[in-house]
Amino acid sequence: MLDGFTNAQIIAALFGVIGGLIVVLLAMIGAFAAWIVRRFDRLETKLDATDAKLSARIDALTISVSRLEGAVFRTLPEPRRAGEN
Repeated sequence: MLDGFTNAQIIAALFGVIGGLIVVLLAMIGAFAAWIVRRFDRLETKLDATDAKLSARIDALTISVSRLEGAVFRTLPEPRRAGEN
């Protein structure tokens, strides 16, 4: 007995406090996990946007290189005549 409380009451109070602290800890862990998931979703969105931009640029460069190759390899220059620069 301590200050008019029985041992059972003290133990019950301690379990209540410890249980409350565990609930708060679990809530904080859940909130932190949700925050991390939101950050990863935002990062994934940014990476998808960057991927789309880079893919468009690569496609444009591929088309340009194909046209340049076509211009170079399909039409050969005419031979120069004597006296022309």
